[in-house]
Amino acid sequence: MRTPTAAYSVHLRVRLANIPGSLGRLAAAIGGAGGNIVALGGFEARGAVLDEDVIVNCSDVGHIEQVREAVAGLDGVEVLSWADRTFAMHQGGKIEVQSRMPLRDRDDLSMAYTPGVARVCTAIATEPERVHELTIKRNMVAIVTDGTAVLGLGDIGPAAALPVMEGKAVLFKDFAGVDAFPVCIDTSAEATPEAKADAIVSTVERVATVYGGINLEDIAAPACFEIEARLRASLDIPVFHDDQHGTAVVTLAALQNALEIVGKHMSDLRVVLSGAGAAGVAIAKILMAAGVPDVIACDSRGAITRQRTDLNPAKRTFSEITNPEQVDGSLADVLPGADVFIGVSAPDLLRADDLRKMAIDPIVFAMANPDPEIRPEAAEGLAAVMATGRSDYPNQINNVLAFPGIFRGALDAGATTITEGMEVAAAGAIAAAVPGDELTPESIVPSVFDRRVVELVAAAVAGAAVADGVTRRWS
Repeated sequence: MRTPTAAYSVHLRVRLANIPGSLGRLAAAIGGAGGNIVALGGFEARGAVLDEDVIVNCSDVGHIEQVREAVAGLDGVEVLSWADRTFAMHQGGKIEVQSRMPLRDRDDLSMAYTPGVARVCTAIATEPERVHELTIKRNMVAIVTDGTAVLGLGDIGPAAALPVMEGKAVLFKDFAGVDAFPVCIDTSAEATPEAKADAIVSTVERVATVYGGINLEDIAAPACFEIEARLRASLDIPVFHDDQHGTAVVTLAALQNALEIVGKHMSDLRVVLSGAGAAGVAIAKILMAAGVPDVIACDSRGAITRQRTDLNPAKRTFSEITNPEQVDGSLADVLPGADVFIGVSAPDLLRADDLRKMAIDPIVFAMANPDPEIRPEAAEGLAAVMATGRSDYPNQINNVLAFPGIFRGALDAGATTITEGMEVAAAGAIAAAVPGDELTPESIVPSVFDRRVVELVAAAVAGAAVADGVTRRWS
């Protein structure tokens, strides 16, 4: 059974016989079913009975039912209510629109709306760039998806993707003070992949007036590459596909600090990458921009080489810039001698013996979610530095470390695009958030709750935008 987590937590209110041992029997029953009690509270004695609130973490939906049955079968225990805390959190959605200005009297109303607002409209019509100054555009990001690559769930459609986009909006606001709103686009009526991509691009272009930035999210490869490239070319605001570049930025930051621990340099590395989708391609590109000379990418059929005839256009382009020696074979075939393994693919692809064949002091980033390419327990004693995409292991490679600060910095600088220099600067800032005296194999990236990270990343990104000459002049 997997470790119980808050993602599968339940809130139950029970009524117990008010006699010694009742609460203990309840706790024993929950523990016997594998549930983890994380909070007790709200108890209320009512003479012969005792009402108690209990929060229990479980490991999956089936486990929730096991705990429910264990509690329901206890003598002297009545379940008054039972709620799945995750679903309760999502009831009615997780975000709302709030006014920033009070409407206390007629004067406020006449400035916020008619007739005073007409003066602001006229100012923007006369000087269109002032829309960035005088509207929500200055601090508003669209979170755009078609629902084709949602988490590990795959193509579940735009409606089912909406809870993820709401969650992303919460992260934008809470971590960086950026207002963000979901734009979930239904392309099911389009007959071809080309038409679906056209629909997304044209929709975003039409609504972009409202937004100061576009965060593309959970759009499947290879369409995501074309969509991002076309929108970057047609819009004068930052466009950032987080599944690509957010993952890549945090990966580079983690690698920079891991190299400090093992005493190696970017220019010396041989990196084997498992996964050639959105994240894999972006990781390879940012590593090569940082000076890594040898990146070998593998998909489910093995190493990507120029000799393969089964590559889609995106992978064909990818083959031209990676694997300089055109090494062929399976993942296990190309891994011997590698300094770094980075996985953004599928669970349980590696064994301990594979790590033993890597170079001395191997660095292993197994980031498939929820189950990594190799579990840290299997890599213990073999990997000099280990990272995953999970929060229950050290060194979580988490996009939250990147995208809030990147957009905060881009919006603050009035950036017209996101450059490679801005991404590399963001990685450097994330890496620098772990002081040298705190750098250990178990601590190569800062906590996602370290509020300094957004400030550091935003400042670095804004500075890089200025240096790269991609900022607009404010009126």
